Amino acid sequence: MRDEYLRAANKVITDPNILINVVSRRVKQLKGGMPALVESLEKLETEDIALREIIEGKISYELYEPQA
Repeated sequence: MRDEYLRAANKVITDPNILINVVSRRVKQLKGGMPALVESLEKLETEDIALREIIEGKISYELYEPQA
């Protein structure tokens, strides 16, 4: 995992726990065959692809708030 991608993604999703969960869920999707939403001329690890997708605003998250 590239440190510069991690730092940049941490500016988009500031809570480290949420960032880890978003990245891990996206990595599972990528390893399961889902296509990457970003293009790269170099070979990237799935974790780096997920971080780049966050940085470029290709994926987001939504917190679950139970109805009272």
